[in-house]
Amino acid sequence: MTNKFPVNRALFDDVMAPNYSPSAVIPVRGQGSRVWDQEDREYIDLAGGIAVNCLGHCHPALTSALKEQGEKIWHLSNVMTNEPALRLAKKLVDATFAEKVFFANSGAEANEAAFKLARRWALEEYSAEKSQIIAFKKGFHGRTFFTVTVGGQEAYSDGFGPKPGNICHAEYNNLDSLKALISDKTCAVVMEPLQGEGGVISPTDEFVKGVRDLCDQHNALLIFDEVQTGAGRTGELFAYMGMDVTPDILTSAKSLGGGFPIAAMLTTTAIASHLKIGTHGSTYGGNALACAVAEATIDTINTPEVLQGVTAKAKLLTDGLNAINTKYDIFAEVRGKGLLIGAELTEKYAGKAKDFLNASMEEGLMILVAGPNVIRLTPSLVIPDTDIAEALARFEKAVAKIAQ
Repeated sequence: MTNKFPVNRALFDDVMAPNYSPSAVIPVRGQGSRVWDQEDREYIDLAGGIAVNCLGHCHPALTSALKEQGEKIWHLSNVMTNEPALRLAKKLVDATFAEKVFFANSGAEANEAAFKLARRWALEEYSAEKSQIIAFKKGFHGRTFFTVTVGGQEAYSDGFGPKPGNICHAEYNNLDSLKALISDKTCAVVMEPLQGEGGVISPTDEFVKGVRDLCDQHNALLIFDEVQTGAGRTGELFAYMGMDVTPDILTSAKSLGGGFPIAAMLTTTAIASHLKIGTHGSTYGGNALACAVAEATIDTINTPEVLQGVTAKAKLLTDGLNAINTKYDIFAEVRGKGLLIGAELTEKYAGKAKDFLNASMEEGLMILVAGPNVIRLTPSLVIPDTDIAEALARFEKAVAKIAQ
């Protein structure tokens, strides 16, 4: 098929809604941790599609699963189930605390299901008064109106009229702040086990365990949003596994499909029983094509080689960033867990995270930001060490330009 019009950045402004402002670079193919644009210029990808491309681009296990299932069956209504969905659900149940799985298409949808389930559970187990949801400031849980209101960033939720009610926000890593809000009318506390969009903030052990204890004291569910931290990102299959704390509901998306849209909500049989027939659903959720790719993703990730490799590769990256910082003094802190890394800029460079992103692109490197002051890296979990070394070299060139 030949297009009779140029497919370029200018076309975006002509035909796309203006809620994004994408780069002029349009990638057209990828392999592993390398991407090539329309001009055949090469980039090293430390962004991973915002923690999505956990096995890089066109990983053979995923492309094989996609092609194989693509020749069989793609989609059925949820009047029927399918083999890939059942296999994937069984593997998630076997690998986690969970006993039941609900599939959706995005992190927002998985969280929407989790929040609706928590409200339904509380209504049926206790009373209609037990409906308060507590989340944390600077959190991020999706872009539906419900999930964006639960997310603790008003810049994303303001401007759309009256918000869903009985949602409030505590301070992350501040147990007293949560104690002041939680009561027997709380149905759920929602948290990321490591805040991503909020600046790559890790919780203290005391905080996580304290949140679990407070939920238990007030008969509230603990919901872990593992959309960004799950599927191997922290060096565990899910981040909760390294915390000595188990949530009641867990949500997963992003890396779960390795780049193919899919999400999951995981929970126990007792809690899941409140999602009776007809109470919730998804047209595309659990379709055979997405589940086949996600099954291949989980099979590849959930191995000692890959998960242990995450920790080793994270050390290479953070050591490299710290070495660059020794020379240029741009970071106040390099933090995170596994291959979810945040580098907070010093006061001198405050607000300039996007400048570093743009300068990196000019050097053939794709990175992310988490707000105006934090550079965020979420590369493939299997990125070759040689690509890490080359990425750090390119990043240093970008830093040198800005520092000068």
